[in-house]
Amino acid sequence: MFYCGIDIAKRKHAVALLDEHGHSHKAVFTIENNQSGMETLLAELKPLGEVRIGLEATGHYWLVLYDVLTRNGYSVSVLNPMQIAAYRKSGLRKVKNDSTDAVWIADFLRISNAPPSIQEIPILMQLRELTRFRFWLSEQIGDCKRKLLTILDRVFPEYEKIFSNVFLTSSRALLQEAVSAQEFANFNLDELTELLATSSRSRFGFEKAKQIQEQAQRSIGVSFLADAAHVEMRCLLAQIALLEEQQVEVEKAVEDLMAQIPQHITSIPGVGAVTGAAILAEIGDIHRFESPEKLVAYAGIDATVYQSGQFDAKQMHMSKRGSAYLRLGLWQAASLSILHNEELKIYYQKKRKEGKAHRVAIGAICRKLLVRIYAILKENRPYVEHKLVPKNP
Repeated sequence: MFYCGIDIAKRKHAVALLDEHGHSHKAVFTIENNQSGMETLLAELKPLGEVRIGLEATGHYWLVLYDVLTRNGYSVSVLNPMQIAAYRKSGLRKVKNDSTDAVWIADFLRISNAPPSIQEIPILMQLRELTRFRFWLSEQIGDCKRKLLTILDRVFPEYEKIFSNVFLTSSRALLQEAVSAQEFANFNLDELTELLATSSRSRFGFEKAKQIQEQAQRSIGVSFLADAAHVEMRCLLAQIALLEEQQVEVEKAVEDLMAQIPQHITSIPGVGAVTGAAILAEIGDIHRFESPEKLVAYAGIDATVYQSGQFDAKQMHMSKRGSAYLRLGLWQAASLSILHNEELKIYYQKKRKEGKAHRVAIGAICRKLLVRIYAILKENRPYVEHKLVPKNP
């Protein structure tokens, strides 16, 4: 048995080969990150027979190697960089370069006997691409909406209070036709009523139209910005509509991919296909994590502790050192779980009664939720909600 450790870089990869006793089979060598380099690596591996290959999941440059090696029938373990970093610290020599990193990876693979990565890695990588893209689309939508509200705040600041949500279909239809207070004040009342009734499916009508005009007539909005605001508003509304349409398309693709893999994460109340996909994609192979604590640390929701001499900080904060996308997915799942999961809802209320802020309480829910997710993925079973037994008086 031979163990191959590959340290990933943008243009060149360092490759170390160890035998089952940890002795170097040959000096560490480098390969180019191109077709010629892949062929060189395969030629080096072919005479060795059985080879276990390990590489770190850093950046995106490992994807090509993983694809080439698995297509050629090799067993590949995608390793958590934090595991390799911890193993490296156990060594006596404080040397770090690409060559020594490759050796550390090979030796870690030999000592730990890390299992090959799961077959669903390609689908999980697609999910990661799509869910991260969806998060980006959400950010773009949010930016456009904030810009839109800024425009309204200049030309018709009272408008925001007229609707429960400025971005209702009926409100968007109005803003396509008028933006400034002056435009709404001069709008024909009958036409305004008809536009509201049509766009809201008769939910709004004359009373709402009259309210809008009364507010417009008393508005302190800046009238000379009306023409510019009208152009900006139409552009922003079109961007928001397009981005939302694209978001729906991405969500449909995510749901289709989720249907192709065996998973139980959506059995957790409050975790839907899209949020569950984001969490699954960022975790990847659960076998990379030896314990729930390791996964919690990877997510960056473990607490930082500050101590110096006799000083011991009483307030602790999330370390936020791991995957930001995983934290975002967990945050969304936790926010919904307190509505759908009775146990977590009670736990959240308990934290709030203790004086914890909403964000702190949700952070605690994130940790509980992630520990449950770890068990579900590790044991490959559906979520079982704990039944709360009322205490005897």
